Amino acid sequence: MRIIDNVNEVFGDDLKVEVREGSKLRIAASTFSIFAFEALRKELEQVQELEFIFTSPSFAAAKATGQLPKERRQFFIPSGSGGESSLYGSQFEIRLRNKLTQRAVARECAAWVRRKVRFRSNRTGAPMQQFATVDARLVYQPIQGFTSADLGYERGNAVSNIVTRLDEAPVAAQYVALFDQIWNNSAQVEEVTQAVYDHIASVYAENSPARIYFLILYNLFAEFLEDISEDVLPNDRTGYQETQVWQSLYNFQRDAAVGIINKLETYNGCILADSVGLGKTFTALAVIKYYELRNKSVLVLVPKKLAENWTNYNANLTTNIFARDRFNYDVLAHTDLSRSKGESLGLRLDRVNWGNYDLVVIDESHNFRNADYAEEKESRYQRLMRQVIREGVKTKVLMLSATPVNNRFNDLKNQLQLAYEGESENLAKQLNISTTIDKVFSDAQRVFNEWSKLPPEARTSDRILQMLDFDFFELLDSVTIARSRKHIRAFYDMTEIGAFPDRLPPKSIREPLSDLADAPTFNEIFEQLQALTLAAYTPLAYVFPSRISKYEDLYNVKGGQARSNIGQFGREQGLKKLMTVNLLKRLESSVEAFRLTLAKVGGAVDRALDSIQSRAGSLTDLDLTGIDLDVDDEDDANVEALSYGEKIRIDLDDVDVESW
Repeated sequence: MRIIDNVNEVFGDDLKVEVREGSKLRIAASTFSIFAFEALRKELEQVQELEFIFTSPSFAAAKATGQLPKERRQFFIPSGSGGESSLYGSQFEIRLRNKLTQRAVARECAAWVRRKVRFRSNRTGAPMQQFATVDARLVYQPIQGFTSADLGYERGNAVSNIVTRLDEAPVAAQYVALFDQIWNNSAQVEEVTQAVYDHIASVYAENSPARIYFLILYNLFAEFLEDISEDVLPNDRTGYQETQVWQSLYNFQRDAAVGIINKLETYNGCILADSVGLGKTFTALAVIKYYELRNKSVLVLVPKKLAENWTNYNANLTTNIFARDRFNYDVLAHTDLSRSKGESLGLRLDRVNWGNYDLVVIDESHNFRNADYAEEKESRYQRLMRQVIREGVKTKVLMLSATPVNNRFNDLKNQLQLAYEGESENLAKQLNISTTIDKVFSDAQRVFNEWSKLPPEARTSDRILQMLDFDFFELLDSVTIARSRKHIRAFYDMTEIGAFPDRLPPKSIREPLSDLADAPTFNEIFEQLQALTLAAYTPLAYVFPSRISKYEDLYNVKGGQARSNIGQFGREQGLKKLMTVNLLKRLESSVEAFRLTLAKVGGAVDRALDSIQSRAGSLTDLDLTGIDLDVDDEDDANVEALSYGEKIRIDLDDVDVESW
């Protein structure tokens, strides 16, 4: 008996000495490699016969089909069984494979196998000892496989690779008898010689370019294919591909719809952030129809001004090009989340079952990028999160926005919170990231801030891509879809789509407001609006400094995140600036609209002055509902944020009337 440690003495070298012309080898091992044949080529060509048993099921035909299992298609990919994948070289024989001599070695090995080798495989799956015998003279055990690494010629990952050589004839005869007993038991092993030969022959076979291309793609994307499950892919049996809206989509829109469904089923949410003009509405309609065909209830939340874009397709109208699909989703405005009664777009708000929607589609979702939390009054964001997302049935969230990020990555995080119900752990555990969701966004914001301070010549897109952590891209790839026209041109056949229209350069038209000689210009009106104090809306600005703490204590925000640091005084100043901007918007609509709104503001100021002059009662903050400001949904949300809470009352004795 002798110990071969594969350091000072190599197992392969000992075989070279002991294998003689006419020898018979018996090997029971888990793997076989053509590079082991190459290492012992001279000696193996001299043997009379080699009988090889794969100790774990390898190359076994499927019982029902008579075909090789799925692993048969693998190409240099280590698999669980190891037998098939190690045939052309194991993961520890990369140096040999990189020599690109596999074809020549495989050709010679295949010829040798045809003449002198028989392979059988353990069909039971039960553990089996691994050893090798030379005639009935020698036994080597234990051996892990028959590869160049196991022979000691390449470095493997084993902590130790000691092989015991037993040269006592009675012991060797006992191992030979054990091998022959297993070899001849058809219940334990099955013949796989032809399958092994075919595998080896496929290495030197002339492969078509298409097959090589397929193998390259498989090796590149195999790990992604493992993640694909029918549970998260669209179910074709719903018939969604036969719907009118699906048939109207371009190829890139169909890809987006399938991707959205996959992300909704996997992560419970998705942001579609395609550029303006790429048909986000139609793509979302296809997703909505898919869920309607699965008997799901759908709610679409839209800005008030865009409601008709959606109500046109769920009503029996001549302008509904998808009337045949019979859409049945509900449409409500973003601002309806601030209301508890009344009617909106045909629905009674006090009867809406907010918690019964399986899918919520939020158009212009960036209006919810500020996660406002306060104790005095529930904001739209809070109500959406509580009553629509968390309560009732499990709700998936599809968000549409061409600008999901304004100037902070926190904008994107706040929108994604709607998908994972504010519990970031729910999403993080499904992603391949090394930290938390909050840390991913905070790190991305820090990197962006550093990048924005670089000199212009260094502030390139390539630079920030290099600076951002991979976790950020993993997160974006998982829950967002964002394409531009440039992307579509580069990766899709434009024959069906046609050319995108050219964007004409903008023309600045600076026509005067009126042709009257004494009419003010836009700039003059703006300067006058800027000069307005709007004191009726900022009463705290005129409270004596010695009395200001009284009202800050009474009306400041208690708790919260986004609003807690501004106080009532800060809200008043913000409201003043917001009203100035929106008065300009009224002027943009029409001069008459501007005149009417300005008259209402003037009336409010006059009433406040009357109260001061009469020295009667107290001042209260003004109700903005009577002032018809031309605000969009985002500004309307800002008005709500700045004017919520109880009415403030200021004693006239505390007001600096002279300054007013």
